[in-house]
Amino acid sequence: MQTIYNTCMKEQTTMESIKKEHLQELLEQYKKDKAATISRHALSNSDISVIALDKDHIKDMDFNFDINIETMSVTNQKASGRCWIFAATNFLREIIGKKKNMKFFELSQSYIAFYDKLEKLNYTLEVIIELLEKDYDDRTLQFIVSNGVGDGGQWDMFVDVVEKYGVCPKNAYPETCTSSSTRSINTLLNAELRHFASESKAVFAKDGIGGVKSLKEDYIARFYRALVSCYGLPPEKFDFEYTDKDNVCHVEKGYTPESFFKEYVGSTLDEYISVINAPTNDKPFNQSYTIKYLGNVAGGKKVTHLNLPMVRMKELIIAQLKDKSIVWFGSDVGFYGDRSNGIWDDGDFDFKSLLDLDYKMDKGESLDYRCSAMNHAMCISGVALREGVPTKWKIENSWGETAGKNGYYIMSASWFDRYTYQAVVNKKYFTEQELAAYKAKPIELKPWDPMGSLAK
Repeated sequence: MQTIYNTCMKEQTTMESIKKEHLQELLEQYKKDKAATISRHALSNSDISVIALDKDHIKDMDFNFDINIETMSVTNQKASGRCWIFAATNFLREIIGKKKNMKFFELSQSYIAFYDKLEKLNYTLEVIIELLEKDYDDRTLQFIVSNGVGDGGQWDMFVDVVEKYGVCPKNAYPETCTSSSTRSINTLLNAELRHFASESKAVFAKDGIGGVKSLKEDYIARFYRALVSCYGLPPEKFDFEYTDKDNVCHVEKGYTPESFFKEYVGSTLDEYISVINAPTNDKPFNQSYTIKYLGNVAGGKKVTHLNLPMVRMKELIIAQLKDKSIVWFGSDVGFYGDRSNGIWDDGDFDFKSLLDLDYKMDKGESLDYRCSAMNHAMCISGVALREGVPTKWKIENSWGETAGKNGYYIMSASWFDRYTYQAVVNKKYFTEQELAAYKAKPIELKPWDPMGSLAK
């Protein structure tokens, strides 16, 4: 095979250009195609997804589920990439809400995002220092500075931040304009990170590693000042005020974020494992994986995933749902999404008939060739089962109540299998062999591996 490939490459020594004569032939063929003419007229006035929407398919999707966990009102991440934090705090608030019999409650997503951002900045500075002697165009260094620091994250990164800094109710650290719309601050912070990458090389040549460390501390001080100005003063003490389902108001005084976390969360998060479904040749199932340079808290827990077949992932998710506990999960919501009806279903859109384009690929191929990867985290709060097999899933999103059905969505079984990549499930549902595989030394993947993508 390699010999054939080399021979073909020798024969094709120059790139082939499009021939105008060929384009003329294609144009004449197009003009004779009545269906193409109809599509062109429709698409001149409407979005592609609107024209491709298959209404015949939608009628089979409704909000009836065999397991349907009632959750608190949907939250709204607004113009930020904090979905993973919203999904995780939505998961935690259900636990706290049950303890205190609360009708509605929100943890401060902004508080967690503040410290996540600060820790990511420190983490990235440390990685840049580690790569000081690399050329500026080294692939790893370029990956680090190109991606910079954003809002996105993964489950283990959430655990690292809250176990270090605790949590607090939303009224103890409310939203600001910047926390709800992060583009400007992210642009400024990343410009400074890249400046450090450049400046640190000159300082290293002149003053050695000591000079670089001193420079880093200056950057951290400026980053901290900027974040406090944009997100607000971090709470030192607060009172926990809430109303229970009997409309009785309660006030518990004198908490810090750390003491509140200890009281209401404790070691709960240590009981959960991140499971992925990555059916690629380089990632055998029943093996744990980590990703180089993926994290936020320097010296914290490594982001670790246990790769399992989709059928097993679904069994674990359903087991947790049956125990009335929602599930944090990550998927790629960039495909086949009907926000107005609140449906993700790969049968909902007929792009093939409309444009003769269809980006359905094998899941493994989609990962290998970067057609798809996890980009959004939400919570699973229900499932429809037929003879034990899931046919659709109920999803609690964080895009506000005006999207979907009061903020909730349906995912079809086929969409879920194709575009769901990660779920976080309690250890008690795993076999001894699976737990042993998770605890074994994980295989380290390259920084740009698709399993290192962030939910945002």
